[in-house]
Amino acid sequence: MVSTQREREDKYDVGLHFMLPDLGGLVPAGGRIEAGAANLSSVYYDTDDRDLLRQHVTLRRRTGDTDGGWQLKVPADKARTELTLPPADREAVPDELATLVTGVALGKPLHEVAALSTVRRTQRLLDRGEQLLAEVADDLVHATVAGDVAVVSEWREVDVELGDGGGKSRRAKVATKVGKCLTKAGARPSPHASKLDRALAANQHARAADARATAERVLTEYLDAQVQAIVAGDVWLRRGLDPIHSTRVGIRRFRSTLRVFGKLLDPTAGAKLDAELSWYAGVLGEVRDRQVQRQRFAEKVADLPGELVMGPVAARIEGDLLAEQHRHRGHAMEAIDSDRYRALMATLAQWRTDPPFTTPADSRSVRKATRKAGRKANKRLTTAVADTDDAALHRARKAAKRARYAAELARPVLGKKKSKKKAAKYKKIQTVLGEHQDSVVAAETLRTLGARAGSTPGENGFAFGLLYGLELQAAQRARADATRLVS
Repeated sequence: MVSTQREREDKYDVGLHFMLPDLGGLVPAGGRIEAGAANLSSVYYDTDDRDLLRQHVTLRRRTGDTDGGWQLKVPADKARTELTLPPADREAVPDELATLVTGVALGKPLHEVAALSTVRRTQRLLDRGEQLLAEVADDLVHATVAGDVAVVSEWREVDVELGDGGGKSRRAKVATKVGKCLTKAGARPSPHASKLDRALAANQHARAADARATAERVLTEYLDAQVQAIVAGDVWLRRGLDPIHSTRVGIRRFRSTLRVFGKLLDPTAGAKLDAELSWYAGVLGEVRDRQVQRQRFAEKVADLPGELVMGPVAARIEGDLLAEQHRHRGHAMEAIDSDRYRALMATLAQWRTDPPFTTPADSRSVRKATRKAGRKANKRLTTAVADTDDAALHRARKAAKRARYAAELARPVLGKKKSKKKAAKYKKIQTVLGEHQDSVVAAETLRTLGARAGSTPGENGFAFGLLYGLELQAAQRARADATRLVS
């Protein structure tokens, strides 16, 4: 059975003769340092085209310590989620893990790509309650990369991994202090995402990105973060979990970037990718809509006076929407096993490290595009509140969302204060208009469900009509709130 844990690790490059500094002063009063050592062997698996590595996913079989076994590491925000299986007698990748990376591997076979042996010396920083705050691992690594001609390399690095004791903020402070202590002693933050990345020298794109203009790097890193969310969503969806919302947010942010900063990118490639992301977002949206409506309607029905709930209203809503949700989830599972989806994932892997810029992206161009997105959102809101068409408000909502995401992306260029202010403004507009859109969609769903209940023996459409009216009232209130947001 697969077990899961979250991992936050900072990596530092050091020379072979680096002297690890004394960390005793970083341990809180009453705490201590526990020293340890291990000899580790890890065999890494990927496709011939290194598709897992391109998406910052690693799959390995490790021996030599208590964490031995099969390990799959998937990016998650600024950390990674590690899925583990106990050691198996055979060396082939377990079906359970192979299935989870089907989308990332683009359906290609997995095989051994590198073998690493590591001599590890650890210092575990414990608080007075013997809770782990951080583990500092001093690793001497020997790597052999498979190929027609084996490539051998050796290096030393120091990894700082957060523990699970002492509270999140306290652990983070300890990790920061350890990092400062290491850099003062001569260590450098590593540009490599993993040991495998370094062994394969696969960070060439990352080094190229560091040489780009700051604004171009900001865009690249933002797109990379959204692909990370989509990739993680792929793995969790295949595991039977519910990453629908986070995946759709990643897609929306990526598409917003294509729209707002599209003049800096290849228009043909951008339009094609936008269309494919729209397709996948639509597939997932059918599932998400039912999830949101089930919760919304359950709360609305519970708030009605009991004497006004005639018939099995809650059961009708839950039964119908849950059945639709399961059906659309099935469609989503079919979609992620399609050739179309694999082509999308391959394109995203390319974009996350090397977007097709056609125009140099400097700070001025980022500011200009961000301002334009804001003006467009303001204009659409002003036009929409003067219009009786619900679709106009929905378009204004999407424009506000793009303006918000643009402000968040441009934070390194605009500055923290200005970026935060702009993002907060458009998030408020997005929230108000989102409530309007949710109410409009909910009302239409209730009309359909009510008609169905009204024609079914033993049921009654009365409560559905009440709920329908309440949703229309909520939509009107949201419209009024939106009017007050016009600047």
